[in-house]
Amino acid sequence: MNPVPPDPHDAGVSRGPASLVAALIPAYNEAGPIGAVVRAIRRYADTVLVVDDGSSDGTAEVARAEGAEVVSHPARRGKGVAIRTGLARLSGRGHRYVLMLDADGQHDPEDAPRLIEAAESQGYDLVIGYRVLDPALSGPVRYYTNIVGCNTLSRWIGETLLDSQSGFRLVRASFLEGLELDARGFEIETEMLLKLCRRGARMGHARVRSIPPVRKSRLRPVRDVTRICLSALKYHYMRV
Repeated sequence: MNPVPPDPHDAGVSRGPASLVAALIPAYNEAGPIGAVVRAIRRYADTVLVVDDGSSDGTAEVARAEGAEVVSHPARRGKGVAIRTGLARLSGRGHRYVLMLDADGQHDPEDAPRLIEAAESQGYDLVIGYRVLDPALSGPVRYYTNIVGCNTLSRWIGETLLDSQSGFRLVRASFLEGLELDARGFEIETEMLLKLCRRGARMGHARVRSIPPVRKSRLRPVRDVTRICLSALKYHYMRV
């Protein structure tokens, strides 16, 4: 198993050249927080791509005004499809990494250097931003479903996974080229994890802050984590 790198909260972190990174942000009706997210992540990425998944609140316009490149779905198709659209748009542009984060403000863009530093210093191909969840803050259902997801996926990938529900992750772009994905919803992260590890990607972690989103999360812990685990069965055993 790969060791978890030291927590960069306790030491200075090199930000790394911005030209290394393209940021990919799937978004649905996030006009409130998306501007601040784009504005902050632009410090660490030379390309910021927002995939507007059929929003009706002006999300695309706000993101574009803050300097993001925007591609829009005419109707809502799901987070997985939004990420697949974004990866296709970024393919072949020469970035070393693709950094994925959510649009609702629960990921602090100021933590991006920690993921980049882990990849650059440790040679990881996939870095997951993991949160130390407090059941009193996240809620017991979300807390324990995350533990179940981590334990299940850790067995299948042969690595210790610290946060199965984190959408804050950095992937080496060369490992994404030709990667076939078909997930439509939140299970996209599980599909990517299993298929990247199957390709030989080295996985690591970087500790990030957990920020309560301004609105209730759209992830429904019991239903969506059950779906994620069932999808993991498919991707692990059926080798699709």
